[in-house]
Amino acid sequence: MKTLVIGNGAREHAIAWKLDQSELVSELFVAPGNAGTAQIARNVPIAATDMEGLLDFAINNGVDLTVVGPEVPLANGIVDRFQSAGLPVFGPTQAAARIESSKVFSKELMLAESVPTGQACTFSSYKEARAYVETCSIPTVIKADGLAAGKGVIVAETREDALIAVRDVIKARLFGNAGNSVLIEEFLQGQEVSVFAFVDGEYVSPMVAACDYKRVGDGNVGPNTGGMGSFSPPRKDHWNREIEARVRREIMEPVAGAMVRMGC
Repeated sequence: MKTLVIGNGAREHAIAWKLDQSELVSELFVAPGNAGTAQIARNVPIAATDMEGLLDFAINNGVDLTVVGPEVPLANGIVDRFQSAGLPVFGPTQAAARIESSKVFSKELMLAESVPTGQACTFSSYKEARAYVETCSIPTVIKADGLAAGKGVIVAETREDALIAVRDVIKARLFGNAGNSVLIEEFLQGQEVSVFAFVDGEYVSPMVAACDYKRVGDGNVGPNTGGMGSFSPPRKDHWNREIEARVRREIMEPVAGAMVRMGC
C-alpha cells in the first residue's frame, strides 16, 4: 500500500516511523518531510498547505492512503478535498477540525454538552476585553481563537501580563486573523495530560495518553510553543484507569457524539 504522510514536524516523523514498520506499507512518501523522515521515506517537496499539489501527487503516484498531520491543512479542508476526489484519507473533515481550529467553538461545544471545563468569556472588542481583564481573577489565560502554531495560549501571571496579552492578540494582531476573537479563561491548577482517541463517527477508541512540555524554557518556564518535548505514558500518580475512564465518559464520548449530531 502506497502511503503519503503530510507534514514536516516531529509528529509526522513519528507517524512515518510507525507506518514504515507495517508490512502493509509498500512505499512511503512524506510531504514535505524533514531530515528524520528522509531516512525512512521519500520526501516530496510539496508544502502541507498546497492542497491541489498534494492531490495531484497522490493521484499521479497511485497513493492508496494519505495521513494528514498538521492543523492548518485540516482546517482548510484537505480531507474534504481528497474525499471528493475519491481518495482514502485519514483525518478530520473541515467541520470536525473546528474543535482544534476554533477555541471559541470548542468552548461553546463543551459548555453545551456539560463537559468539565474552565469558565471563560469571549471577546472580539479590545475595549471590552481590556475592561474584563481589569477585574477578572489572576492568574488568567488568554487564548487566541484560531490556529497559532501552538503559541496562541498565554498564561498571564499578573494583571499587567494579561493586559499586554489582550493587546497583542486583538489590537496588535500578533497571531493575525487567529486573534479576531479572544477567549479569556479561568486558570486551572494541576497536572496537564494530553489524551487522544480514534473516532469513526460511532466509536471512541482512546490511545495512550501523554504529557506535553510546551513552554520554551528549561524548568517549564516562558511562553508556550507548539511543543518542546513529551513523554508517554503519564506518571501513575496523576493518571490511572479511573481517571482514564472518566475522561472517556465525561469528555470524549459526549464531544464525539455532539459532533456527529452536528454532521461534522
